[in-house]
Amino acid sequence: MTYKLPISILFCAFILLNCKSHKTQTTYSSETLKIIPVSKNSFIHISYLSTNDYGKVACNGLVYMNDGEAIVFDTPTDTETSNELIQWITKTKHHNIKAVVVNHFHDDCLGGIEAFNELNIHSYANNATIELAKNEGNPVPQIGFDTENELTLGNQKIFNRHFGEAHTKDNIVSYIPNEHLLFGGCPVKSLNATKGYLGDANVGEWSKTIAKIKTAYPDLKIVIPGHGDYGGIELLDYTITLFKTGQSPK
Repeated sequence: MTYKLPISILFCAFILLNCKSHKTQTTYSSETLKIIPVSKNSFIHISYLSTNDYGKVACNGLVYMNDGEAIVFDTPTDTETSNELIQWITKTKHHNIKAVVVNHFHDDCLGGIEAFNELNIHSYANNATIELAKNEGNPVPQIGFDTENELTLGNQKIFNRHFGEAHTKDNIVSYIPNEHLLFGGCPVKSLNATKGYLGDANVGEWSKTIAKIKTAYPDLKIVIPGHGDYGGIELLDYTITLFKTGQSPK
């Protein structure tokens, strides 16, 4: 006897398989660097940080390309891997790197910034990030701003903004309107993630900060966390619930 699955179930299975393959698709892969396309112009770069508490941690950054130029959001975790990313952008994709934007002062955001500084590529960060990086003895971005920063790539705008404290007191997010994309970095959690490292966090303000971001950018289609799989605006909802006092994500 042959049993046929209902068309609705087959369709759902097809969609799920496509979603899974989209998330695991890579355009570049080595032992130290992985690059995943999320749109025609935007690519997640993944490098790895060795930690005492969490072992080898995969760390997300972003490359956005337009009109022959590129902006990098968070560097890979060290100089060597940053040079590997620079080679991919400039030699493989044939784009000039206009700027680097740093999410916050930890190594998983700016550990490789000296590779960009040596090429005279402008690096931007919250002024608080620059001060905290100096205090930690970490590499330091070159150009600071207080709350908001606007960059232009070709004919497209990129907005970098500090909405409040969360993972750290200085953390920002970066918004690309024409892509409906938010690079949230470590303030944003991937689905089913734990709270992670809280040594520099403001847990009491975390949910409020993410709620402000959700209100400011209601049209988001792509949200990239600092670690783990990217998704949509549901990552903001998950993060808000995760850090609400007395609540747990469903």
